[in-house]
Formats: sequence, C-alpha cells, structure tokens
Amino acid sequence: MAGSPENPSLTAWNSVYILLLKMWEFTPDSCEAHPCRAGRTTRRAFLATATASGLLCAAPAASRIGTFRSDVTPEPGEPLIWTKPAIQVDSPLWAKGVVLDSGGSRYVLCAVDWCAICNATHALFRNTIAKAAGTRADRVLVQAVHQHTAPYVDGSAYALLERLPKPPLRMSEAFLGRAMERLSRAVRDAAEQMSPFDQIGCGEAPVERVASARRVRMPDGKLATRFSGSGNNPTMAALPEGSIDPMIKTIAFAAKGKTLARLYYYATHPQTFCCDGHVSGDFVSDAREALEKQEGIHQIYFTGCAGDVTVGKYNAGSASRNGLAQRMEWGMRAAIAATRFQPASAISSRSANAVLPRPASLPATNVRDLAQMAAVGPAEGDNVYKAALRLAFANRREPLVATALKLGNIRILHLPGEPMLAFQEYAQRLRPRDFVAVAGYTDLGPGYLCTDRAWSEGGYEPSASNSGPGTEMVLKEAIQKVLTD
Repeated sequence: MAGSPENPSLTAWNSVYILLLKMWEFTPDSCEAHPCRAGRTTRRAFLATATASGLLCAAPAASRIGTFRSDVTPEPGEPLIWTKPAIQVDSPLWAKGVVLDSGGSRYVLCAVDWCAICNATHALFRNTIAKAAGTRADRVLVQAVHQHTAPYVDGSAYALLERLPKPPLRMSEAFLGRAMERLSRAVRDAAEQMSPFDQIGCGEAPVERVASARRVRMPDGKLATRFSGSGNNPTMAALPEGSIDPMIKTIAFAAKGKTLARLYYYATHPQTFCCDGHVSGDFVSDAREALEKQEGIHQIYFTGCAGDVTVGKYNAGSASRNGLAQRMEWGMRAAIAATRFQPASAISSRSANAVLPRPASLPATNVRDLAQMAAVGPAEGDNVYKAALRLAFANRREPLVATALKLGNIRILHLPGEPMLAFQEYAQRLRPRDFVAVAGYTDLGPGYLCTDRAWSEGGYEPSASNSGPGTEMVLKEAIQKVLTD
C-alpha cells in the first residue's frame, strides 16, 4: 500500500487520501456509504473536496494494467475430470488475467478454465507467470474456474501414480509444456504493453435463478445433496434455493473514463454437465465471452466460495445451459450498471499461511495401497486418481496460502481449496463497509474446505475433502490476518 516500506515517498499522499476516503464513507452504519454503492450526490461532494484541495491529481501515477488470454484447451486424448480423455471441443478453454503494476510492485490475477490446479501444478502455473511478468510468485494469484468439462491436474498426485505399473491417464508433460509456453508468452506480452489506469470501480447486482444450495433438507428433515444436475429431479427442483450469495461483484480498471478490464466474482459451481469427453467453458464462459465480444473490454471471471453451492435447482440438462448463461450475463450487465469509480490508489497485498488438519483416515496411505487399487482394473482409474490426490495432500509439507489485495476500500480475497460459502460470508462480515470480492479454487490440493457444522452433519462435501475437522478455525484465522489492517 502507499506509505509501505516499498513506497515511502507516498506516505504523505496516502494519509490525505485515507482522510478523503473517510469523508466519502460519511454514513458509518450504512453499506450505502461505500463509494461503489454511493449516490451521485456523495460522489460529487467527494470529488469537489478533492479537486478544491488540489489533491485529485496526486493519485499514484505508476498504476498500470496489462491484460492477457492464453489457450489452455486440452488436445484430444488429454484427460478431463478425472481421467476421462477429451474427445470433442465444444468451446475453447482460456487462461485470462491482468498484470497490475502499482507503486513499484507487480501483481497478477489469472483465472483458468480448468476444473482444478493442485499442489505442484499450481506452483508451476504461479512460477511460470511470475517469471514472465517479472514479479514474485507470492504476488501471482491463479484460480481454476472449476468447470467440470475441463482438466483436473495435480502434479504431486501424478508423481505418485507414475510409480505404478499401469497408472491411470494423466496429462502429458508435452501438452502441459506447450500450454505453459503459450501462457508465458501471453503474460510477457501483457507486461510489456501495460497501460496507465487512474480509476478503479466496483459494483454488484443480484443474479436471478442460477445458484442454489447443494446441502438441502428434505421434507422429512434429512440432509440431502442437490448436485449440479439435480434439476431433472422434481423434488430437488422444488426445494428452496437455500443459502446462497445472490450478488455478482465486478471490479473495473479505467483510464480517463475508458474501462480497460473487468473482473467478476460469483459463488456457484459453474457446471451444467460433466464427464463425457466434451471440452467446454460451460455457461459462465458463454456469458463472459459474449459480454467481452459485445463490449470489446477484457472480462475475467472468478468463482467464489462455492463448495456447497451449485446450479442444481435450475439445471435440468443441456437445454438449461443457454438460460443459465443468459441470466449470468444479465447479472454481469447489472453489476456493470451499478459500478461507481473512484481515483486509483496504490495496491498492496497481504498473505497468511494455513496448515490444515488432515483427515483421520485415507483410502491409501502409500504407493503400495495405490498399486492394489490400480490392480482392480481400468474402470477403477478415477478412484485410483482420487486416492492419489488425497495421499499427495497428506504428504504435502508446504502450507496453503490465503491472499488479499487492497485497492483503497476494495478488497480482493483469494482462498485455497474449495471453500464452503460460509467462508465468503465470514470475510465480508469482517469488513462490512468495504467492497470485498472473494474467490476460492486457487490451489485445490485440499479439496473441499468444510465448516465444523458440515463435519458434524456429514454429507457429500466432508466425504470428498482431503482436509479434516478443524479446518474452519484455521481458514478463518488466515482470512482474519489478511483482511485486518
């Protein structure tokens, strides 16, 4: 942030800017006080004060942005989730992002149209991008959007599987290498062609009839799972939406009134179908790319804390995809219309380690166990891979990381794993007067990150988690550290 040890020359400006921001937030007990939700009268009053004092022109001059997209579509025969080979490309998959340069520090935000990027593979993405962008890996945030029509790649699990006589299908090093080369070139080009930005905006709007809770109570009170495709079940479709965050949030970067890029954050599984060999960015990519084509502005979509949120209430099969994409696009457009801009301030970041508890038992505790599972036959390939994923995380020694970027009163929080919605809600409660956009799915090595209540109740998410009870306290502590000034 301005005034940090990296930017001592901005200390004086930062003090005044903070004072002006406090003037902008003139209603302490109202969320409407935030500049991204404030009315025109408040904004005019702020700008008048800033202009009269001669300080509006003192916004950090070094703020710059570059945008990139890189093709990460798997080639025929490469695995999708879990080990299903790709047979047909319905729509390409992209790694899209922004390079942000602020006050001498450089950050990269990247969303990849893959189901999961875990452990060693996540480190490969971050290191590749960091080198191309000319920054440190801890300033690179890479997220898998989590479509289930895309690869689920864990290099650490692959290392275990390669020791088996007949391991299940894995992504080839040749394809991954080509994908990294393309990504490196795209990021390098973005870093070399950055443009100044002097404003940052934020807005939010509800998305109608897309998200629904996965953990639902049946009429008899029993806990049930409403999966992404449960809309075909009349009973599941009739149940209430349940606990969701209906708001899609957008953050925009602009120069002299011209928007250069938009980021979106929304919490739901972006899945209408899976596991049939068809490659697709699914409905969220449909909405994102349609809007980019129409606006001519770079659009990047991040999936929020959607571990227990799906489209199951509204997804009755392939015919539902167009409707979901359309309603998602409507939500994006409404968030754009609600966007309010403010002068750009220096960007800072804060990270916190999270060492999660391991599960009490594992389907495999060593490579010999994996070999015994693999010996059952090719049909067990998915199960062998899932067991390797759990074993890889159990063997992991590096901590997971939660990271928050601060851009004035805007906070961008990225979390590891597949967090339940409660963690997004917790982060937003910590800073009720700020605009807090939250994403999960950075390093998906731990799988589902569940609350204590979910662990006690059971259900699907705890059964598919690579971490264990006690995760809630650890993750909340990390969130608190990165969001506390």
